[in-house]
Amino acid sequence: MSTEREFRAAVEEAKGLLGSLAKANVNLGVMTTYRVGGSAALYVEASSEQELSQVATAHQTTHLPILIIGKGSNLLVADSGFSGIAVSLGGPYAGSEIDADTAVVRAGGPVALPALARRCVRSGLTGFEWAVGVPGSIGGAVRMNAGGHGSDMNASVVQARIFDFSTSAAELWDKSRLHFGYRQSAVGQSQLVVEATLQLAHDLDDRAQDTLSEIVQWRRDNQPGGQNAGSVFVNPESETAGELLDRLGLKGFRVGSAQISTKHANFVQADPGGSSGDVNELIRTVAERVFDEVGVELRTEIRRIGFEA
Repeated sequence: MSTEREFRAAVEEAKGLLGSLAKANVNLGVMTTYRVGGSAALYVEASSEQELSQVATAHQTTHLPILIIGKGSNLLVADSGFSGIAVSLGGPYAGSEIDADTAVVRAGGPVALPALARRCVRSGLTGFEWAVGVPGSIGGAVRMNAGGHGSDMNASVVQARIFDFSTSAAELWDKSRLHFGYRQSAVGQSQLVVEATLQLAHDLDDRAQDTLSEIVQWRRDNQPGGQNAGSVFVNPESETAGELLDRLGLKGFRVGSAQISTKHANFVQADPGGSSGDVNELIRTVAERVFDEVGVELRTEIRRIGFEA
């Protein structure tokens, strides 16, 4: 919006179009694993495609931007907040179905990866154990092709139902259309993963539970807890981002209320009551230092919303 007055008018118009669906000035920071950041001008938790279509109409009419909120495990929102409509999925989308005979799993966008991984193992399936250590949602995992421990979403996703806020349409995308790459897919910022279908395998050698337990233990031993969003930088070609930052002596490096973990150098910790601006500045400073010292341009896995380029 070109002026504050025009922005306020757009928000009021969107509120009129959304009615009771929309809540104003809802804090987004508490919805992220960083637990810092500001509020959204409007927030909607949608329970049907009809409600998603209402959001799409408000978006297309007012030109307010859309921000999709999952588990907030790869999201950093500026302290000034988000000047648009934040959207999450609720209601029936929060469920999953497992067919143990065919090893087919259908899960809604907001379904938590760790919970689904455990449920798949209990159902005698294998191929999704890696997800037990990723604190995100199915929707976010499809969008960024989340992965770990030698696997990723590309290994099991068959298709996904995608809602596009720019067209108000929902379509089934098969795997080829998703164009999975390393920590990326063809799902855009105005598109929301409503549901995904996975094809797993039967756990014939009864190893899935042991694998799941080993991953949980490895995460506890090697990664920090607290307020963070997991790995910050995508691994460059030569070595992992954590190894690179550790080699440059950046463990424990601090900017204000944000610090690189002393346990794993690719994790940025936010202090309780801290500032998302400090987290962002730390990420920017580290990336700049790495480029200056070794010529490697680091790309972030997390989305940073509301910050200047």
